[in-house]
Amino acid sequence: MIIGIVVIAAIVLLAFWLIGTYNAFVRLRNKTEEAFSAMDVSLKKRYDLLPNFVETVKGYAKHERETLEAVISARDQAVRSHSAEETIKNDNVLDTTLKDLFALTESYPDLKADQDFLALQNQLSRIEEEIAGSRRYYNGVINKYNTRIEMFPGNLLAGMLGFQRKPLYEVQEIYERDNVRVTF
Repeated sequence: MIIGIVVIAAIVLLAFWLIGTYNAFVRLRNKTEEAFSAMDVSLKKRYDLLPNFVETVKGYAKHERETLEAVISARDQAVRSHSAEETIKNDNVLDTTLKDLFALTESYPDLKADQDFLALQNQLSRIEEEIAGSRRYYNGVINKYNTRIEMFPGNLLAGMLGFQRKPLYEVQEIYERDNVRVTF
């Protein structure tokens, strides 16, 4: 009789643990999707603004066609991303081409004084700040999710239920990790 009660209590406790663990995985998976979606909204704003920004620069930098085409090509590729991994990869390429575009704009003093350009640059700067914040939030949520599915004993259940590790948003280009040098 006592053994029966202990067995039933153990089964009930195991059931509660399974349900609680499964629900925690689902909650975290949904938070990762929400975090990615928030980042995606900011990226969409950037994608929508870039053609206007490039057109404004084109008016001043007609012979810099290669840089401008690289930005638009990287933007188009990023817009067509279908997965988190692909979005992260393509957005890193776009970040690199944007740095080239910003470097290019420094060569044109008249452009830097143009009110339309300044307004677009300010909008783009705000969007870049939003993207940076959403990347931090995304990585924080992904870290919690990945930790939860990899820690024992939850990892036993996570594997059986198909919960898999998700990618962090990381700097892809090695040179982006270098210190910035300022010289006068």
